[in-house]
Amino acid sequence: MPLLWLIVIVFGIAAAGYILGRARALGSAGGEIRQMHSLPSYYGSNVAMKVLAPSLLLLLIWLVVQPVWINMSVSGMIPEGEIAEGSNLGLVMAEVRRTADGLDAATAAGLMTQTVANGSDPVAVTEGLKDAGQIVTSDLTPAVLSAAQAYRAEQAFAHLVMVIAVLAVAGLGFLWGMKEAHFDFRARNTVEKGIKTLLIAAASIAILTTIGIVLSLIFNTIEFFRLYPAADFFTLLEWAPSFSGRGGSSALGILPLLWGTLYISFVALVVSVPIGLFAAVYLSEYAGPKMRAIAKPLLEVLAGIPTIVYGLFALLTIGPILLAVFGDDGLGWMQGQRAVMTAGIAMGIMLIPFVSSLSDDIINAVPQSLRDGSYGLGATKSETIKQVILPAALPGIVGAILLAASRAIGETMIVVLGAGAAARLSLNPFEAMTTVTAKIVSQLTGDSDFASPEALVAFALGMSLFVITLGLNVIALAIVRKYREQYD
Repeated sequence: MPLLWLIVIVFGIAAAGYILGRARALGSAGGEIRQMHSLPSYYGSNVAMKVLAPSLLLLLIWLVVQPVWINMSVSGMIPEGEIAEGSNLGLVMAEVRRTADGLDAATAAGLMTQTVANGSDPVAVTEGLKDAGQIVTSDLTPAVLSAAQAYRAEQAFAHLVMVIAVLAVAGLGFLWGMKEAHFDFRARNTVEKGIKTLLIAAASIAILTTIGIVLSLIFNTIEFFRLYPAADFFTLLEWAPSFSGRGGSSALGILPLLWGTLYISFVALVVSVPIGLFAAVYLSEYAGPKMRAIAKPLLEVLAGIPTIVYGLFALLTIGPILLAVFGDDGLGWMQGQRAVMTAGIAMGIMLIPFVSSLSDDIINAVPQSLRDGSYGLGATKSETIKQVILPAALPGIVGAILLAASRAIGETMIVVLGAGAAARLSLNPFEAMTTVTAKIVSQLTGDSDFASPEALVAFALGMSLFVITLGLNVIALAIVRKYREQYD
């Protein structure tokens, strides 16, 4: 049974439970609502809740645990001799899963007679899958074929057991709720507790998601460092991945990528912070209501433009302008349209509304009493802004700049189109460079196996970027606390 149909059936049972539970409770009171402890809808909701909550929770847990359990079970069937030198069990299991998917697709298309029906001959099965359009691998060994067949069988059996278990739990919840559908049952209290639990779970999703992201990064980073030396990753000045079948060994040094990330982000902040901050000061302190009503929405339109459009703008407009000024026809510093300055300027334009909008709100939140006190002492408007308003709003402004910096560090499309893909260490802002995020995308696309070092390095890059962003947050928090104590 497809997963979608299973979910539809569970919700159908819950809907029937709501209607029948409400009617049963109302009938037990002889149709007199005043004799019931709770409104009829609470009794129906109680039945629906007891159907949905346990069954969907079981389904979620099952879908998370099942792949891990089957992977552990089938991996024991792979002999150590099957793992070639320079490979690992993860690479072999990836091949097993691909083969199992090919067998599944062949079964769904009715092509098993020309694939698995060829017996245990892996060559015949491979050729059959190729003829059927289900190419899984060019070298299928008997051990991998047996493991793939076992993987496919266990997956089908586990799915059947899951369907039966989820429907059984939904049915038991239906019977439990119907048993409680009596006029003197405190259905309202039960439903309110259930809603409270649901709200707590919803509030915990952000925390659990963060923990899940961090753990996935940590585990995959550890797996990467088992295959590739950590010292080389953090010290090599070269980024030259060599994928399987292309020869050579990979040089996966993060320093060129990290330098490109910080360099382009720095150029973007140099462009966005002064312009955004000056715009915020003008909008909050100088602009009249009519000008503010027009200028602020127009400025915030920049935040709604897709990043791919900024990338095209950088490639087709900013790059040629810079090349005309700093290229061979000008100062001779720039060799091509793709460069750090091209991506940095485009990214800075994109970040202007992040800085200006947040800074404007923060400056407007400064108490008017501070302005009045400054004017009462004879200060001018510009002196009040420089010596009173901006220092008072500094914690919030730092937060706005931090948000812009985080956005710049995580940008990808503008970098790919505007800065190129060259990983190099250089101080010349008119040379092409790349960033960590751009290489994360490139490493997880293409023909590299997901369990290979060239793919797992994306998690190490992501973990490094996470640590850098966390460090920026800690520094900003220290600055905020220092100045907030001064102006509270």
